[in-house]
Amino acid sequence: MSAVVVGVDGSEEGLRAVEWAAGEAGRRGRPLLIVHAFIWPLMKVPLGPAPGAPAEGGLRHAAERVLAAALERARQVAPAVEVATDLPEAEPAVALLHRSRQAELLVVGSRGLGELGGLLLGSVGARLAAEAACPVVVVRGPAPAHGPVLVGIDGQDGTGELLAFAFAHAARAASTVTLAHVGDGGMEHRGETVPERALAPWRERYPAVDVVRETLTGHPGKALMRAATGASLLVVGSRHRHELEALVLGSVSQSVVHHAACPVAIVQVRR
Repeated sequence: MSAVVVGVDGSEEGLRAVEWAAGEAGRRGRPLLIVHAFIWPLMKVPLGPAPGAPAEGGLRHAAERVLAAALERARQVAPAVEVATDLPEAEPAVALLHRSRQAELLVVGSRGLGELGGLLLGSVGARLAAEAACPVVVVRGPAPAHGPVLVGIDGQDGTGELLAFAFAHAARAASTVTLAHVGDGGMEHRGETVPERALAPWRERYPAVDVVRETLTGHPGKALMRAATGASLLVVGSRHRHELEALVLGSVSQSVVHHAACPVAIVQVRR
């Protein structure tokens, strides 16, 4: 059975990602896999405690404590969810991209994503958003549990993938789907970006999910961030298959990943 995978790094942001991922694993009826990439063996540094130091010291024990804390947090949030941990010897992005191939969803925290240096050098979250083999959720701060699921719609191909993800999540979380229509170049979108015939299958499959339409004005990324205030999840598409391409082009998905006030789901869509 495919799992919800969450990456942790010992930060409080990482533990918030664990909480969100554990809750989502429970809603999906999936196991949770907590991954902490153990990069130090690649650096050829000593992993055990220093001479004369306590036996519980050293880099490996520290990494094991990171996983233990995350495991405890997951069990507090979702005691019925099956949880496993993994300590791969790899760089964080490499480890998580590898596990995304068999994952149903990949979740990470937002640590460092808002820093200019992290953006230019290629943060883990940015790379995962561009290259993961499954949808990625970047957890940014607390979000209302039952706020609307906001979907950024730009009228290009790929709306079906976004609607599939958003409606399924809203049905599990008893939320409303808000379709936020965004235009290009700061221009207001005029007209119905998602025609009713495209929504009909999702309305039929998820009859309990209400749909709201909202037209946004201004820069798409900034408009989405404003609209996401109070949302439980913001869903955006990514058409970039490589991190450098996404960062150079300054996609809307990368913009909201770095600045939105709620968790952001990035769904790869067809180009």
